[in-house]
Amino acid sequence: MGTLSGAYKDVPMRLKHVIPLDFESTKVVPESHIWPETENFPLSDHVLPSDDDEKSKSWIPVIDLMAPNVVELIGHACETWGIFHLTNHGIPSSLIHDVESQARKLFSLPTKQKLKALRSADGATGYGAARMVPFLTKCLWHEGFLIAGSPVEHASVLWPHDHKTFCDVMETYQKMMNSLAHQLLLLMLKWLEVSEDELNWKLSNALFLNSFPACPDPKSTIGLAPHTDSLLITILHQSQEGLQIFRDGFGWVTVSPIEGALVINLGNLMDILSNGKFSGILHRAFVNQIRHRISVAYFCYPPADSQVAPFAKSECPIYSSLTVKEYLEIRAKHMEDALSMIRIK
Repeated sequence: MGTLSGAYKDVPMRLKHVIPLDFESTKVVPESHIWPETENFPLSDHVLPSDDDEKSKSWIPVIDLMAPNVVELIGHACETWGIFHLTNHGIPSSLIHDVESQARKLFSLPTKQKLKALRSADGATGYGAARMVPFLTKCLWHEGFLIAGSPVEHASVLWPHDHKTFCDVMETYQKMMNSLAHQLLLLMLKWLEVSEDELNWKLSNALFLNSFPACPDPKSTIGLAPHTDSLLITILHQSQEGLQIFRDGFGWVTVSPIEGALVINLGNLMDILSNGKFSGILHRAFVNQIRHRISVAYFCYPPADSQVAPFAKSECPIYSSLTVKEYLEIRAKHMEDALSMIRIK
């Protein structure tokens, strides 16, 4: 079965695009990270309307996984939003706390130490900048660490004699997330009237630890630029504000954390499989002046050599069939234009 690392081998990044800024020694935002505010890219955020507003129905859905009508709730949220909060998901709060704590421990290391686990130019795992960087005219106030399977290869470089706890926590979290993602996928397919038997692959996964250090001038830069996710389903943990989505009629909207809830976001592969019925939402991350924000994004996807195509048999497909690897190669070269490039005219 193909891996995420294998999918990126043929589309390497330049090494300068892999290395994040040395945040620990940076006292002012450098010119390379200052984003111009434009009409199409406002850096200020917006909030959703209050409960007594007639438009309050536009609030991001909060869905209880144990609700008797959960299929309908999730299906409607996927069709109208592409994102929702999930409660009663079964992931222990203690494990979520441990994952964030271990991520904070990693990003608190000196830059020189973190660079020992730097992602290779043609690799997927390890420490480094987001893959969107080569498409941007400015850099991001962000550093990341991607794990696919066991993190021991990179963790043993960071902590030669003390990496077991980090590895155990990350592997346990991935295992529990795998189970939750499979459950969510089946519920989504049920809404789409697709049988589980039609899945001829098992989910692969990756875990992306995000770090957004405190910024001396947060109004001048951004953590992650606007993007949609590439893969199937994203399950995000955030304990501090920073995620924003773009909602027609409102602009950029802050997604405030809900205690005990995870944020579920759809990726491009779900758009393909659902034949456009489900679409991921454009989102970004902002930074703040006081706190070092950590978020943890779990991604699931079919194996890289799996064929993906719209499930719908009674409809004309709007996307071409291709492998996950082929789509990721298109995405790595064309980023947000990738979906439109495989759309059937």
